[in-house]
Amino acid sequence: METIVIVGGGAGGLELATRLGQKLGRKKRAKIILVDKNRTHIWKPLLHEVATGSLDINTDGVVYRAHSSSHFYQFQLGTMVGLSLAAKTIRLQALSDEQGREVLPERELAYDTLVMAVGSVSNDFGTPGVAEHSFFLDSHLQAERFHRALLNQFMRINQQSSAAELRLAIVGGGATGVELAAELNHVADLLKIYGMPDMSSQRLKIDLIEAGPRILPALPERIAQAAKRELNRLGVTIHEHMRVTSADEQGFIANDTERVAADLMVWAAGVKAPEFIQQLNLFETNRSGQILVKDTLQSTVDDSVYVIGDCCACQQADGSWVPPRAQSAHQMATLVFNNIMRARQDKSQQGYIYRDHGSLVNLSRYSTVGSLMGNLTKGSMFVEGRIARLVYISLYRMHQVAIHGWLKAGAVMLAQKISSTVKPKMKLH
Repeated sequence: METIVIVGGGAGGLELATRLGQKLGRKKRAKIILVDKNRTHIWKPLLHEVATGSLDINTDGVVYRAHSSSHFYQFQLGTMVGLSLAAKTIRLQALSDEQGREVLPERELAYDTLVMAVGSVSNDFGTPGVAEHSFFLDSHLQAERFHRALLNQFMRINQQSSAAELRLAIVGGGATGVELAAELNHVADLLKIYGMPDMSSQRLKIDLIEAGPRILPALPERIAQAAKRELNRLGVTIHEHMRVTSADEQGFIANDTERVAADLMVWAAGVKAPEFIQQLNLFETNRSGQILVKDTLQSTVDDSVYVIGDCCACQQADGSWVPPRAQSAHQMATLVFNNIMRARQDKSQQGYIYRDHGSLVNLSRYSTVGSLMGNLTKGSMFVEGRIARLVYISLYRMHQVAIHGWLKAGAVMLAQKISSTVKPKMKLH
C-alpha cells in the first residue's frame, strides 16, 4: 500500500491530509500520515487574535488526533529533523515530556510520496537583540506566550496611576503587524468589564515600525492608506522608513540612533523557511530558505517530494514568485491532491498557476479593508467596512469547510456562535 507523508499541518497541509484521507485513506487505498510538532491546528492568519486573547486555542483550535480519526488519516506528533531521499524516509526527533523525560525515541517514517508543508517562521535578519527580547507569532504556542505576558502587563498598568502607559512596539507593517495593533486596542477596552476598570485603550502606546516607505507594502496603495487612517484614529503611532538595527530590554533601536521604548516588543517583519530545511542540504533553496520547485510543485531534486505553502519557492511564468499567503497554500494543496491522483492513474502532472483572489486586512471591530478578485478580473475592487468584514470571515469559514466538510463545519460554526454568548469575550488566563 502506498504511503503518503505530509509534514506540517498548516492551512495547506491539513487540507491536503483531509482530502487524501477521504479519497484514499477511507477505502485503505493508501496510508496517509500527517506529521506536526503541535497537537492542535489554528489557522495562521488568526494567530494575532490568539496573541490578544480574542481567540482561545482550547475551544477554537482543531485537535489533530481527533480530526484524523474522523477523516481517515494517521497523525504523528513529532518534529522532522532528517530526510533520506535515497531510502525515502524522514527522521523525527525524540519526543520528551515537560520534565525532559523521553516519551518516544528518535524514529523514522517511510514514504512513497512526501509533501513538505512546514510553513515559515519570522525572519529577524540576524538583528542583534531581537531574538532575546522580542515575541514572535509563528505558532499558537508563541502567540499564547505573548498573551500571558500581555495579561501580566495589563494587570501592572491597571494598578498604577492613571498617567501610566503600557508601551508596545511592533516591527513589521504587514498584515500581521497592522491587525495586531488594532486588536490590542480592542482587548484593552474589553478589560473594563473584566475586573480592570482603570484599563482602556487610552493607556496603550503602540508604535508600529516599518522599514519601507509605507505599511502593507504587498497590498495596493489604497488599502494601505485606508488602514493607516484607521490606525491613526486609534492612536497608533506609525513609523515608516525606520529600520530597526538592534534591540534590548528597553525597546528597539532604529537607524542606529533612534530609540522606540517598549514594555513588550513583537517582531512581525519578514518570513523565511524553517532553518532545518537548509540544514538537510538536499534541496535547492532561495535566499529565504524556501525549497525551489517545478511548476508541478515537485521539488527540483526529487519528483516524489512535493512542496506547498510558505516553504515553497514557486516562480510563475511572468517571473514573479508566489507570495506566502493562506490562499496560496489552499490552491497548492488542491493542485498537489490532483497531481497525486493523476500520478496514480499514470497521467501527466499539471502545472500550478497562482490566482490572486485579493487581500483583506481586518482591523478588529473597527474596520476591514481590502481588494477582491485580484487578477480574476481586469482590475481589483476595493471593499471596506461590513462587506469586507463578512468576506474576511468567509475566508476562515471556507477553510473550516475544507477540513471538516459542509455538515460538520456548519455544526462547528453553530457551536462557536453559542459558545461566544456564554464565555468571556477574551481569554483571561
